[in-house]
Order: sequence, then C-alpha cells, then structure tokens
Amino acid sequence: MTNPDLAKELTENLDEAEWEWLIPHAQRNAVIVVDNQLSLVDVGCALATDNATEVQRWIHEALITKPSVEQLGEWNTNKQKRFQSLIVQPYVLVKEK
Repeated sequence: MTNPDLAKELTENLDEAEWEWLIPHAQRNAVIVVDNQLSLVDVGCALATDNATEVQRWIHEALITKPSVEQLGEWNTNKQKRFQSLIVQPYVLVKEK
C-alpha cells in the first residue's frame, strides 16, 4: 500500500534530467534504471519505506536495474539524452525518455 502523502511529495519531485547531469550519480553507483512498466513514484515509495519484498521482486524480474555497460556507453555518446528522474536518497531513479 502506497503512502499517499509520500506519493504526492515524490510526484512533485519528478523531473527531467540530461545524462550529463546524471553522470556524477552513475559514478557513485547511485543510478537505478526503472522499467517502463513501473512508475518512478511507486518505486520511490517502495525504496523510501523499505518495502524490501517489492524491491526484491522488481530486482529479480529485472524491472529495476543498475545501468548496463552498454547503456552507459550509449548514454556517454549522447550526453543530452533525456530521462524522467526522481531522487530518493541516496538513489536517482531514471527512465529513458
């Protein structure tokens, strides 16, 4: 069950970011790629409330992942590539646009 106040706060913090802005976060291994079938807000709520069961299921199903070497290489050649993003300390959740 999602906390409505937390969901509202996270929704207000949704943003768009260029890859160039995300590079420092990737270098500290803090970028999490969220599959298009999931909502950044839902994933953010699960992380913020330590919903380990849901997070582990998404990891197991590869719905949330760290960027692959291939993705990093592709994004580094187009630093203006844009992402939908959400900061949930210490992570930055991203979805390719």
